[in-house]
Amino acid sequence: MNNQHSLETIELEIAVMVRRLTSITSDKRNWLVDRSAYLLLHQLYVDGSSGVKALANEFQLDISTVSRQAAALEQKGYVSKVPDPTDGRAYFYQITDSGTKILFENKQARLGRLTEVLSEWSDEECKWFGELLKKFNESSMRK
Repeated sequence: MNNQHSLETIELEIAVMVRRLTSITSDKRNWLVDRSAYLLLHQLYVDGSSGVKALANEFQLDISTVSRQAAALEQKGYVSKVPDPTDGRAYFYQITDSGTKILFENKQARLGRLTEVLSEWSDEECKWFGELLKKFNESSMRK
């Protein structure tokens, strides 16, 4: 059973975390791609080619939103369209070599910033925080 005080603490701390993350990431010079592009590139890198509908389901977004994001990445050469062999009208997006390069450059920049922020945390604290964040994100996907 969830205790009201704990839920209130979590609610407030998530709001503060979002505010701080927004502040940290507002300086566009530090990031090579924005958060939505980073997540889309990561998904394509990990899972391989994917259609817009599957990506929209994964991110719980409208198909039109994912289509716009993917089109912007395609214009930059970070993803390319591949015809769906089972349906000549449909296509998949796949990450390109330059998309993979920008993904990993951005990941290194993000890891560098996290290393600074968490420099006084123990390995055990980082491990638990990561596991709890993952559990939270997976729980929110089921709702």
